[in-house]
Amino acid sequence: MNSSNPTRFVPRKLWLALLSAGVIGGAGLTAIQMPPANAAAAVAAPAAPLAGSQVPNFAAITERSGPAVVNISVTGTQKASSPAMQGMPGGVPDDDPFWEFFRRYGAPMPFGPGQGGPQAEMPMRGNGSGFIVSGDGIILTNAHVVKDASEVTVKLTDRREFRAEVLGVDPKTDVAVLKIDAHDLPTVQLGSTRDLKPGEWVLAIGSPFGFENTVTAGVVSAKGRSLPDDSFVPFIQTDVAVNPGNSGGPLFNSRGEVVAINSQIYTRTGGYQGVSFAIPIELAVRVKDQIVATGKASHARLGVAIQEVNQAFADSFKLDKPEGALVSSVEDGGPAAKAGLKPGDIVRKVDGQPVVGAGDLPAALGMRAPGDKVELELWRDGKPVTVTARLGDAGERVASAESRPTAPGQGKLGLALRPLQPAEAAESGVSQGLVVAQVSGPSAMAGVRPGDLLLAVNGKPVASVEDVRGLIAKSGRSAALLIQRGDDKIFVPVKLS
Repeated sequence: MNSSNPTRFVPRKLWLALLSAGVIGGAGLTAIQMPPANAAAAVAAPAAPLAGSQVPNFAAITERSGPAVVNISVTGTQKASSPAMQGMPGGVPDDDPFWEFFRRYGAPMPFGPGQGGPQAEMPMRGNGSGFIVSGDGIILTNAHVVKDASEVTVKLTDRREFRAEVLGVDPKTDVAVLKIDAHDLPTVQLGSTRDLKPGEWVLAIGSPFGFENTVTAGVVSAKGRSLPDDSFVPFIQTDVAVNPGNSGGPLFNSRGEVVAINSQIYTRTGGYQGVSFAIPIELAVRVKDQIVATGKASHARLGVAIQEVNQAFADSFKLDKPEGALVSSVEDGGPAAKAGLKPGDIVRKVDGQPVVGAGDLPAALGMRAPGDKVELELWRDGKPVTVTARLGDAGERVASAESRPTAPGQGKLGLALRPLQPAEAAESGVSQGLVVAQVSGPSAMAGVRPGDLLLAVNGKPVASVEDVRGLIAKSGRSAALLIQRGDDKIFVPVKLS
């Protein structure tokens, strides 16, 4: 081969195209040669496009469904502290993380929650979005959009305005149902989140900052998110840009079907920062149907207090990984008690659906109705157990326990224990257990205090110091102590080595 005129190969199809276009001719063959047919394998073929990877026709979705998205304006009054108290001692500072964490963006929040100072009725105005689900004027939006509203006005894309009646609100799911006196209205097409997958395109239409029918797009980031706001909702997380006024608006899939209601954002500034959350449409429709029929919504209740399963608990209960919802207490006579659940059980599945974090359990039960039966897969005494529970009504709410942070520690348990006296047993409402007389070492670092009652170790009840010693000897690197303090029960993970 002549080094001054090296031969280069090009793909066969490209060579034919160049030849037919007259770009190269016979003379050009000295510099560019067509590869032999059997050399095709040596040339990397372009990857085939993934099914469903094409960008959807956002313009067509907007044209078809945009007229069914409405702007909602509310007026009313709300109690607020004096502005002079904001950021002052006794109030909530502007940079308090609980003030910014999951701030709802559809209703104004001029003052930090729980501030001191004189309370006054202040005028309130807000706006949000909604969408028409029935041609006779039924509209879905967020409960927080119409909270404290004395008057609600719905504006359509054809500029008509209607005074709306609030048929009902459900704070547990943040869903509200409105009704306007109109007929033959455009409606959205409802879809399903069952086949929705992370990475899929989604589209939001709403009225951010009052700019009606604003369209933004993004992808699904995750499904089944549980948020620390006492919610029953398995949220859909997206990166769709949403801002004040988008609240209550629809989230569409690539086929133009509504799959969720835009509800919350994660923000440290009060504005969109790339993380937003939406309520699955199946849950919203179930709430809507109940409100239309009865004026209110009901939710299922299991009757347990739960905690997160961290690595220390996983080691204590011999789990292969830290997943599930740890039952720290069971309501007497409640649905869980009737099904045979007890403290120390770890709920791992609900009707076959995995429970990864503790928040997955209330989110899964929130999709059920009171009276429904659910199959719970538990982890008990180192092996799986399956029970069936008939759910109660969440209107009779039982306070849930919060997990206590694990503190590192070394050495033995560090507890001085004594038997529970009859008078103490009667006062505490427990039949057996041990009183913590002194605490040191790992137990002290984990948060155990003198006067606490030790009821169980790794889910097994204890009635004597010998019981505790035997269970600790089998515990390995950590132990889960069920502690009662006052009326509250909680598992405390203690590192033993």
